[in-house]
Amino acid sequence: MNVIYILLPVAFLFAIGFLWAFIRSVKGGQFDDTQTPAMRILHDDDPAPPQRSASDAPSDSAAEDDSDKPADA
Repeated sequence: MNVIYILLPVAFLFAIGFLWAFIRSVKGGQFDDTQTPAMRILHDDDPAPPQRSASDAPSDSAAEDDSDKPADA
């Protein structure tokens, strides 16, 4: 029974401390926008690389011609 005289004030101080921390975080703006950080992971930041057309691609015959030449040492 004597323990309750210690536990009740300690529990009350903990409750006051958590209430103070919650009020401080609300006033600091931590709960202003809860939706955007969760959705930010779904959006791409980098633009996609441009698509190359068939006329821009190197021809296969040019690559074959270079492979037949002997390498200069």
